[in-house]
Amino acid sequence: MIDDDPIIVDTLAMILKVNGFDAVVSYSGDHAVGLARVAPFSAVISDIMMAPMNGIQAAIAIRALCPDCKIVLTSGNERTAVLLAEAARDGFSFDILAKPVHPSIILEALRGSHTRVMPGD
Repeated sequence: MIDDDPIIVDTLAMILKVNGFDAVVSYSGDHAVGLARVAPFSAVISDIMMAPMNGIQAAIAIRALCPDCKIVLTSGNERTAVLLAEAARDGFSFDILAKPVHPSIILEALRGSHTRVMPGD
């Protein structure tokens, strides 16, 4: 999971681990991309509104490294629609969940993917 809020990321990682996922935590998009270069992920959960690399930019970079990676984005920010439209214009689309997201919804979104998950913002 990628999120610049450590409490959110650490809590979700704990929930994922209790539910059988091998969760890896990252507090920034650029750090998450570096982790994906070292060991590919099968799924990533990421908040969109982060700086300097936002969640969509991180998702695009991770998708280039891990083409089969399931990407789930989360956001509670109104600017998200603009960023998603820009990504769609460039040919990218992602699942998005509106914050606050109950952990059961995230678990449901991940079911069927492999067990190495990067939790995120």
